[in-house]
Amino acid sequence: MTKKKNLLASRQIFIPLAALLLLALFNLVLDPSFFKITLGHNSAGDPVLTGYLMTILDYGSEVAILAIGMTLVTAACGGQDISVGATVAIAGSVILRVLVGLGGDGTLQAPIIVGFLAACVVSMLFGAFNGALVAVFDIQPMVATLILYTAGRSIAAWINLNELPIITDKTFTYFGGFIPGIPIPTPFFIAVVCIIVAVLALRFTTLGLYTQSVGINASSSRLNGLNPTMIKWLSFVILGLCVAVVGLIKTSRLSTINYSVIAKDIEMDAILAVALGGNALSGGKFNIMASILGA
Repeated sequence: MTKKKNLLASRQIFIPLAALLLLALFNLVLDPSFFKITLGHNSAGDPVLTGYLMTILDYGSEVAILAIGMTLVTAACGGQDISVGATVAIAGSVILRVLVGLGGDGTLQAPIIVGFLAACVVSMLFGAFNGALVAVFDIQPMVATLILYTAGRSIAAWINLNELPIITDKTFTYFGGFIPGIPIPTPFFIAVVCIIVAVLALRFTTLGLYTQSVGINASSSRLNGLNPTMIKWLSFVILGLCVAVVGLIKTSRLSTINYSVIAKDIEMDAILAVALGGNALSGGKFNIMASILGA
């Protein structure tokens, strides 16, 4: 029995899980209503679940999505991307530019999927830019991503010529709000899909093994036939894809964008989620599900 307990305590996921349970117990004692969930109605008259826990699931889903990519970057490079919030602004700006353009009346000029795919391409290109600085030019990740951290929001404003387009189509709000008839926030379902895809990718490909190998010792992994430069670069590209998903959610919440405020400091939340999950910020072994619990 003692051996089983020690085995459980030695697992990386034990610490964030135990911390989460202690936090839940603390909230239960301090304020039992913290766990109260009620069925109400939103401004459109649709039934929705409300309460502290639903709010956590809603906004925590964004951090969980970013934590997936941030975990890979941290594991492979031993550093963090601090330009995530600014890149979310860029992704949201691209979505608005594609969907409604400049000086439009807010009606959709292209399918939502087209705007999202455009944001994915742009976000992944910026991720590739960060990845090239880190993997090819061997710049410390936090220093390399400081470029976009500083200039990203200005780029986002430039994309729409500093205008604030508003999408009037109601269906666009579903991604950051509620789908009619479903009382659970849509971002939660999006996060679940992203988590499933990430877990399957790590389970049925060598991505996780190669990432950990490079993070632990890049020189040794190179001698074993791996390409550390490509793996580090790829981790930033994957993070760029996660950023595009969050950009869609963030923009959908308000049907517009505020370049200086949107996703402000969200990169710190993502980094903290990775740390709370027990993942070493110096790189190496990681646990995606632990990062999700941290989020």
